[in-house]
Amino acid sequence: MSAQPFDAAAVRALADILVDTGLTEIEVEHKDGRIRVARAHEPSAVVHSVAPSAPAAIAAPVALAPAAAPVEDANHPGAVTSPMVGVAYLAPEPGASPYVTLGQTVVAGQTLLLIEAMKTYNQIKAPKAGIVSRILVAGGQPVEFGQPLLILE
Repeated sequence: MSAQPFDAAAVRALADILVDTGLTEIEVEHKDGRIRVARAHEPSAVVHSVAPSAPAAIAAPVALAPAAAPVEDANHPGAVTSPMVGVAYLAPEPGASPYVTLGQTVVAGQTLLLIEAMKTYNQIKAPKAGIVSRILVAGGQPVEFGQPLLILE
């Protein structure tokens, strides 16, 4: 069995797609073979700022609660996670109202958002009835498999 030389231009093109979309992995398969390109996911820092209030003569110490980590969101019993790698869309089309908003009550089976993967728009539906307490993605944001998208309480 002779080894086929790899297509360096195809690998570079796939790597460019990873950079452009923010994805960490992409794979293309055709009759002559398969190319898989992956990169290590760099952890992102979460920065929280607190707006200063009116000046006080004596400032009391302020304790800030730590921000919820993505791992905590993924383990939340009401987390709705992504079933695929793709791009999240919160509305059916640009300029349209979003499928759901914070505080909205949803029923089981209601469309929460879309994930576009390979030019196919997949509806992400509510697995149970509840209230949308957090939306963890923005429209047009790349998402990974298993990534928490929103929290239903």
